[in-house]
Amino acid sequence: MTRLPLRLASLRRWAPFILLSALLVGASTLIAGQVAGDAARADLIRQADAAAALHAAVLRNELEKHRSLPFVLAQDPDVRRALASRDPVQLAALNRKLETLSTQTRAAVIYLLDDKGETLAASNWRLPTSFVGSNYSFRPYFRDSLRAGSAEHFALGTVSRRPGLFLGRRVGGRDRPLGVVVVKVEFDSLESDWRGSDEPAFVTDRHGIVLVTSIPQWRFRTLAPIPEPERSRLRASLQFGGEALQPLPLTADPRRARESSGRLPGADQDARFVSASVPASSPGWTLHVLAVSDRALNASITAARAVTLFLTSLAVALAAILLYRRQRAARQAATQAAAHAELEARVVDRTRELSAANQQLVLEMDERRRAEVNLHRLQDELIQANKLATLGQIAAGVAHEINQPVAAIRAYADNAQVFLDRDQTDAARENLGVIGSLTARIGLITDELRAFARKTTGLARPVKVEEAVAGALLLVGARLRQQGVQLKRTDSPDALEVLADRMRLEQVLVNLLQNAAEALTDTADPMIRVDVRRSGGKVQIIVADNGPGLAPEALQGLFTPFVTTKPQGLGLGLVISRDIIAEFGGELSSATANDLGGAAFVITLRGT
Repeated sequence: MTRLPLRLASLRRWAPFILLSALLVGASTLIAGQVAGDAARADLIRQADAAAALHAAVLRNELEKHRSLPFVLAQDPDVRRALASRDPVQLAALNRKLETLSTQTRAAVIYLLDDKGETLAASNWRLPTSFVGSNYSFRPYFRDSLRAGSAEHFALGTVSRRPGLFLGRRVGGRDRPLGVVVVKVEFDSLESDWRGSDEPAFVTDRHGIVLVTSIPQWRFRTLAPIPEPERSRLRASLQFGGEALQPLPLTADPRRARESSGRLPGADQDARFVSASVPASSPGWTLHVLAVSDRALNASITAARAVTLFLTSLAVALAAILLYRRQRAARQAATQAAAHAELEARVVDRTRELSAANQQLVLEMDERRRAEVNLHRLQDELIQANKLATLGQIAAGVAHEINQPVAAIRAYADNAQVFLDRDQTDAARENLGVIGSLTARIGLITDELRAFARKTTGLARPVKVEEAVAGALLLVGARLRQQGVQLKRTDSPDALEVLADRMRLEQVLVNLLQNAAEALTDTADPMIRVDVRRSGGKVQIIVADNGPGLAPEALQGLFTPFVTTKPQGLGLGLVISRDIIAEFGGELSSATANDLGGAAFVITLRGT
């Protein structure tokens, strides 16, 4: 029995709060809807103004593109000669010229009228609807062009029955005009682009008649009713054919100057619009854009009211909760303190885990750096091993190359002794000079061998291409001569330099030359050619032969380690050579075409 009085007392205490909350929620919702509607309406007006300005710019560009055409044609000597002579040959040539111009400029039709309004030439001369022979002296653009020099007139075509803007330009002076050049512009493409947007757009003339529109059903309708005398005069002029010139199905909102309502073609119900209008580029023309406002306004008002209702209800609920939970504040504070302590503990644990992960990452980075150092060291050792193996292959040829001058030195020394015994000092001096040149040749070969065998750093620096090629040929020259290989070289400038290490570049050239020599073992009239070319900032060294070439299956694994076509080969020579060139920022590749008929390899390096 005591619970009922307690509940009634509680309700009496909460009654003022409930009443104030209801008033606050209701008033806030109504005001928010009004403010949101005004803001949405202002946004729609700005959007409509921007859309109208954009459409006007597009229309202006379209018209300016075509306005220059009659001006240029009026100055064209072919047009003037055709008007003056009426020669059928010249008129036929002018027909073809106008046809080409119409296609290139996308003008609907271009035609030439004489001073009596008769069409002498037209771009549509091939079509059944050709203007040639028709008289258009009744058209205002003809009369105005003769009088003022130029004219623009929008009308329905008498032959094509298609609307368009006629741009006329007088040919000749005002006192003795020869004729008028007319360009008809149709706006099908522009209207199609306008139809791609949700905003109806149309252009009206000074009478308020719709000329260009994104809604075909609105063409030749009017913004407001036209008085009957004026309508009868316009219909009699055939400017708009037999159109009734009825008003647009739009009703202006008397409360708002820029708002109206009406039903769009194909729509089930009326819609409300926000309108924008700007002057168009043609005299008397005005461009209008209608932005449908129902959906945006209703959405904005509904959203604002819903958000306001939600927020105010939430505020009321929060206030009620705060009042109800005031006594529980201490307990909540204790709970929050415990949660805060737990969170700090979790942060400490997570920090410890991240520190351990960071240390592990540092160890892995150090291990990776050591692995990279070992990799570079092993790569250098592999390059040096390949170099020493190459020296072993060319040792026999070099020994033969040295044996010949040594034998010659022995013979010349013996002869010099005989000449000295006979007191023939001049002959002995000549023999000693020959001995000196032979020793210099031996020293050159041995110096090249020592330099080739030396382990280098591989750092790229300017290297003369001619010196590197000459050094490689000195090492393999004996083998090429023993094998009977004919060597051809293209002359290269002595100052031509590339970024490389000379010894490693020679190593690559020696590998390529030896490979070419091995490929020519069973070839009649063997030949190797070394070309040096500059292409922009790059230098190419090409080693080509007239051997059997490379099979397709060999090309696929050409630079794959341990893949070789030689019985005793390891398949590492080309791989090492490619890596050496890559260290210098260059490229080693096989050529796709070789006029000698065999294989070809191209070294591409940066020039200096």
